[in-house]
Amino acid sequence: MAGFVDEAQLHVKAGNGGAGAVSFRREAHVSMGGPDGGDGGGGGDVWLVASTNQASLLAFSDHPHRRAVDGRHGQGKQRHGARGADLDVSVPVGTTVRALDGDLVADLAVAGDRWLAAEGGRGGHGNARFASNRRRAPDFAEQGEVGEERWFNLELRLVADVALVGFPNAGKSTLISRISAAKPKIADYPFTTLEPHLGVVRLGDMVDQIEFVVADVPGLVEGAAEGRGLGHRFLRHVERARALVVLLDLAPADGRSPRDQLRVLLDELGRYRAELLERPRVVIGSKADVAPGAVTEEGLVELSISAVTGMGLASLTGRLAQLVTEARQAETAPSRAPMVVHRPAPEGVEVTEVAPHHFVVGGRAASRAVSLSDMTGDEALDVVQGRLRRLGVERALVRAGVAEGDLVEIGTLQFVYHRDEVLVSEAPGRRLAADRRKDSRRRRGPRRPSDDGTSSGDPGARRDPGAGGHPGAGGEHDGDADPSAGGSSR
Repeated sequence: MAGFVDEAQLHVKAGNGGAGAVSFRREAHVSMGGPDGGDGGGGGDVWLVASTNQASLLAFSDHPHRRAVDGRHGQGKQRHGARGADLDVSVPVGTTVRALDGDLVADLAVAGDRWLAAEGGRGGHGNARFASNRRRAPDFAEQGEVGEERWFNLELRLVADVALVGFPNAGKSTLISRISAAKPKIADYPFTTLEPHLGVVRLGDMVDQIEFVVADVPGLVEGAAEGRGLGHRFLRHVERARALVVLLDLAPADGRSPRDQLRVLLDELGRYRAELLERPRVVIGSKADVAPGAVTEEGLVELSISAVTGMGLASLTGRLAQLVTEARQAETAPSRAPMVVHRPAPEGVEVTEVAPHHFVVGGRAASRAVSLSDMTGDEALDVVQGRLRRLGVERALVRAGVAEGDLVEIGTLQFVYHRDEVLVSEAPGRRLAADRRKDSRRRRGPRRPSDDGTSSGDPGARRDPGAGGHPGAGGEHDGDADPSAGGSSR
């Protein structure tokens, strides 16, 4: 039999972005067709949605993993990959989402609230995106981003208008079964209720009907706020209630007096959360049929009821309807409370010295700047240099204290920092970028004078505007500015 679960862990994985395609138009009677690689599709997002169709977190207790669909890869003939479908994960109304370190990131208190739990990776650009007047046949494309992957702790706090609070075996389950259609377990021994139950109470006719939700919380014992008994696990379900019903057993089996019960219950509520003592509440004496006249202290209870015989239930439901109506009218804010969302600020370029003379450049924009499929050619390196230059990577490295000859790592790209020239290597055995540039200059031949007396090289030669301390020190604009990559260096 399925049980009630109010605590669970959730692992979400957004879809990865599709990779861009490297393709060239090749067909009869078309010479030099040019690049036509399409872009990859973005990965799907993972959303948490508060739904009234879910009563507990049982669905996550054994299967905590949820993953969205990856984006499709780009193809030739300018065919872009399809975007991955988003995934909506339904959670009960009243679910709070916390990071593994305990920080609150979302509170889904109202039906229909949506929160982005993991963002899908962006798709990579195809080689057609990198074509320009100077770069006629780019033979590289961009890889797709990896979707976000996160773990969360989910906690459910029931949303009810009235919460029943009392000692074990005080008659709470019997009461909710008489005033609503709820069917909790009822027995003549303590701790019968091991999980909260909700019941809907309806009063009045079809024209002037009032409806409110009552929550049966497992019994509290002295010391529940410190974790004693079962009540400490369910005290959070009382937090959202508009009114409280403090149920006193007029014929307790352990001999504890009703006045002592009231003192302990109010003390536990105040120690758990002080504002609960300010909620509207009504003190009710239960089991009046077996303990008539047991309460002699004037003003201790407002009503005496018997859930078995039905004595006083009509007066009780009428009083609860009055409290709920007054509480709803007294709310200055609308019934739809604003959803609490704590999301970190957008990432920029962050430089960390992980070891002496070893720096790591972090940030989503920096990782995306070097995510090309092939960086063995000068054109691909020019694209990387231009992107890192606009992100201000060199300035960030200088501020972090980088020195000549230090190792710098950006994603899968590694290079040795030099003020005038940067040596770039990504895999063992790959030639350094500086060596390739030297070979390229040798192939271009000697510079010849132009008509105006100035020296000029090969028309397709790359200009070097000056010295720089990062891969963006040379090369022209790559024509692939990413408006979301971040600010530009000046």
